[in-house]
Amino acid sequence: MAGVAKRVQRHRERLRAAGLKPVQIWIPDPAQPGFAEECRRQSQLIAKSAEEDEILDFIEAASDHRGWRE
Repeated sequence: MAGVAKRVQRHRERLRAAGLKPVQIWIPDPAQPGFAEECRRQSQLIAKSAEEDEILDFIEAASDHRGWRE
């Protein structure tokens, strides 16, 4: 296992040398019960919102569509 640990350490050192740093984020687990229902609930709130167009414009602007088919 020491070989793997050394390889990972070297890889991380190269990333840091390239100006990157590790970041840990926590996101909702789509496998959890209720995830789809919560997505639906939030989507319905947006659809009923007076700011729907502004919200959708923000999502569109923040999305990276490079490589997507249209």
